[in-house]
Amino acid sequence: MSAIESEASRDRLKDKVALVTGAASGIGLSIARVFASQGATVALADRDEAALTRALLLLGDGAHLALAMDVTDESNWTAAFERLHAQFGRVDVLVNNAGIPAQTSIEDTSLDDWRRVIAVNLDGTFLGCKHAIRAMKTSGGGSIVNISSIGALKASTIGPAYGASKAAVWNLTKTVALYCARAGYGIRCNSLHPGLTHTPMMDQMDEAVIARLRSAVPVQKLGEPLDMAYAALYLACAESSYVTGTSLVVDGGYSL
Repeated sequence: MSAIESEASRDRLKDKVALVTGAASGIGLSIARVFASQGATVALADRDEAALTRALLLLGDGAHLALAMDVTDESNWTAAFERLHAQFGRVDVLVNNAGIPAQTSIEDTSLDDWRRVIAVNLDGTFLGCKHAIRAMKTSGGGSIVNISSIGALKASTIGPAYGASKAAVWNLTKTVALYCARAGYGIRCNSLHPGLTHTPMMDQMDEAVIARLRSAVPVQKLGEPLDMAYAALYLACAESSYVTGTSLVVDGGYSL
């Protein structure tokens, strides 16, 4: 058990129902596990059904469930919220975490690749917000956490589609927050901006590349999925009840 886990209070999401997309691995899985440990019933959504099955076993006891889901397909969102309403009567938290990377320069990025990244990272987040608002506004409100990136705040010579999509998520978050506040829905919406994080995708990189990335971070270490999970927990739970439209950057000082 890490220091973070041992010091954290329990039941910060007691009796809450949470939907986490991209939950089969990496940051999404860590968020789902932390939410479950804090008393939430968690629906894990991902396209990888085999990985979802394995992830569900890691959540321990509870009425948690796995949803095979393509976040770019609106009918999938409709079906997901209908199932959660039928099974639990409500959804209190949505974490829009599903996303894909892009590592090509703007000259080498095809239009198809651009559209694929935008579809998953931005369209998927838009659809999640749209359907979460419709579900939450009739059940007492809730919290939407959109996973953006430091790529939204800091320019890069590679991955223009990724940076553009995450910057759009950042602005969309503020739009949703303002809309829900003005409508009196009791729904908060915030964005989380992870920095360089040690995920399964990074395990495939050369050690020299990882070392170079680490040296660029002022605190001289990479973030862990658990760092992002506890930041998401704060935005999801009642401790942040006066926080909406904000951007929580968790990057070891990289974007300073």
